[in-house]
Amino acid sequence: MNFEQARFNMVEQQIRPWEVLDQTVLDLLYAVPREEFVPPAYVTLAFSDMEIPLEIGGKTGEKMWAPKIEARVLQALAVKKSERVLEVGTGSGYLTALLAHRAAHVHSVEIKPALAEFGRANLMRHGADNVTLEVGDGARGWAKHAPYDVIVLTGSTPVLPAAFLEQLAAGGRLFAVVGDAPVMVARVVTCAAPGACSEQDLFETQLAPLVNCAQPDRFRF
Repeated sequence: MNFEQARFNMVEQQIRPWEVLDQTVLDLLYAVPREEFVPPAYVTLAFSDMEIPLEIGGKTGEKMWAPKIEARVLQALAVKKSERVLEVGTGSGYLTALLAHRAAHVHSVEIKPALAEFGRANLMRHGADNVTLEVGDGARGWAKHAPYDVIVLTGSTPVLPAAFLEQLAAGGRLFAVVGDAPVMVARVVTCAAPGACSEQDLFETQLAPLVNCAQPDRFRF
């Protein structure tokens, strides 16, 4: 398989047409080898417009985002070299590596120990020395290193816990896919100051929920 041709096709046929025009984002997709972060069984699908399973079985469990989602989120968040990032859900470590290239430091939390080790090995192999990877449940916030300039949730959440907004620094941005299937929205929340936040919906999508994600209050008789 010609990885470089496949990478070029991914950028030009999937990502540019999806309104990702920030050249720094496109350059990053060439710099970080996506094929080296996917499980070996799926390496030929590394540049396909699809989610890639990270766990045995494939139909359920953690998956890598489709490439165009990764690129669109990077563009929307516009992470700066001076900023600190919280990523909830390390997975393969690929999005972690992309964020690490743009940020001062990335704190990444993964609830599944086996996936944390897979992501850690990938990140170590690629020299991502500005990443702190921890095993834990970050589905409702991760106050340990707060405040953060950027927060990224890699799984969906039916409702967005207030703790995440409280853990954002002034001017901070958060990305989350919010809602229940089949209606979910990819959303960026920007907080100019505590209690002063605005929302921008980027696109509709469906994404597996975070383990232990917050649930809306249900009406009870």
